[in-house]
Amino acid sequence: MKNIPLTIFKTKAICLSILCSLGMTSCAGQIEKNATPLKFIPEQTKIHADSISLKAETLPEYRVDVHDKDYQGNQISGVVRTVFQDSKGNFWFGTQSGLCRNDKNGLVYFDIKNRTGQGVTVHVILEDKDGAIWIGYGGGIAKYDGTYFTNYHEKDILTTGGLWSMLMDSKGTLWVGTTQGVFTFDGKAFTPFEIPEGKVNPNFGVSTSKMIHAITEDSKGHMWFATNGGAYRFDGNTLTNISVKDQSLSNFVNRIIERADGTYWISTVNGLFLYDGTTFKSITEKLLGKDEGVGCIFEDKTGTIWFIAYKRDIYNYNGKTFQKIEAKIKISDYIVLPFEVNQDQQKQEGNFSPFPFQIYQDEQQRLWFVGFKGAYRLENNAFVNVTRNGPW
Repeated sequence: MKNIPLTIFKTKAICLSILCSLGMTSCAGQIEKNATPLKFIPEQTKIHADSISLKAETLPEYRVDVHDKDYQGNQISGVVRTVFQDSKGNFWFGTQSGLCRNDKNGLVYFDIKNRTGQGVTVHVILEDKDGAIWIGYGGGIAKYDGTYFTNYHEKDILTTGGLWSMLMDSKGTLWVGTTQGVFTFDGKAFTPFEIPEGKVNPNFGVSTSKMIHAITEDSKGHMWFATNGGAYRFDGNTLTNISVKDQSLSNFVNRIIERADGTYWISTVNGLFLYDGTTFKSITEKLLGKDEGVGCIFEDKTGTIWFIAYKRDIYNYNGKTFQKIEAKIKISDYIVLPFEVNQDQQKQEGNFSPFPFQIYQDEQQRLWFVGFKGAYRLENNAFVNVTRNGPW
């Protein structure tokens, strides 16, 4: 197990040149403190929400495939990255084509731009204790106070496509995971939180040695980081790579969650693992084999685990048995099948299911699956396609 003292750190190059020159073999695990923390000061722009808001009914029909002439359901977006319900009950969607919100007045899109004036892909949406909404997108961060969006851009760390994960911890610290590593943000400056580099995953379209796929805080206040160098835990003093305890646990880690029973479930390119604080157990080896990875993972309020295999299959696990979700698509005047499914296939069950980037449970206890081909809810063993027209 590698233990790394907490700190703001010097660069790896300095560690190697100074410590290794002295003949120390542990320089990869121990990194010195830097008395003067390096900070990145972002550019800030503030803009009134009304000046960038567009009502859904004023926009052209969203078409997943411009070459297909059939009606495609006027999706919220062709790719929905995340869904979030705020404390007021409003639903926010982060998409490949930006940010939108559904409230009592309908669905509204916010035309957020990055530092070069281009549209953004939103990866994370969260709410702080004051009710402000924070939006993490590929090239920056936006804070919405109910009237204004304040955008934070930093050309070196918040590059286009650079932000992939974000978390507000119980102390109010904002943690930001990027393609350049982890940073904390206090509203004024980004401060690096050094995590050792991993490797580039050649099978992913976006991958770097410093990639941070997800950040989680557990019930003890410990921070967990899913990286391309393993699963890391930070207890406030020491950073520990727990992946080195078991060679079957891949260093390419996608998500980490803490279950209600205090165990940790880790999804990797080698499948899904349970970690009890001491040992690891493969949960999916018999179900999927050793070579099929698991992406997003979620525990609902009943204690059931939901996860997505790389073959785009959706499973749940109740603690004893696995169930592969082969739900039919519910069809109505405003709920239609994705464009690639023809009329004959529409009569069949199990011919299509969403490929989610996120699984989410709202305050009404409904399960959302958002990803490729838009947003869906699982209701009565049917995937309900939630389009711009609902159903909400």
